Amino acid sequence: MEEQEFLTQVKSCHGLILKLINLYAYSVTDRNDLYQEILLNAWNGQKGFRQEAKFSTWLYQVAINTIFTINRRTRPVSYTDSIEQFVIPVAPQTEQREEVHQLYAAIRQLADVDRVIITMHLEGYANPEIASVLGITANYIGVKLHRIKDQLQNILKAS
Repeated sequence: MEEQEFLTQVKSCHGLILKLINLYAYSVTDRNDLYQEILLNAWNGQKGFRQEAKFSTWLYQVAINTIFTINRRTRPVSYTDSIEQFVIPVAPQTEQREEVHQLYAAIRQLADVDRVIITMHLEGYANPEIASVLGITANYIGVKLHRIKDQLQNILKAS
């Protein structure tokens, strides 16, 4: 894949990458570093992209692997920045923005893999696609999604 084609593909997935980064990185500096690390790993690994899946699915997997690798190397820090700068507004209504903020805050409380599963689900990925990214069965994804939704409901009720 040529550089321009690669950049075009990455640009089409920009929002997806930002959503993932927002769920795992806590400061602006960490988010910028993580974004660059993901792009570097994607660029270096593009020869391994066999086009059996969509580019966005492959990039999602690269991003997740990068995030998990970096998180193993570093200790988590407390979240201090506003989440709203990375939320793509659904509508200008204040209530909806607050609901999105609460949902993201609840998702941040989930385990790492659960965050990936629910984020991909919310992005419209089918269970088999999510399963292929994580290397588990589609049936297990269905079970996990049910449990994750229950967990999110409990978190949102408590807040």
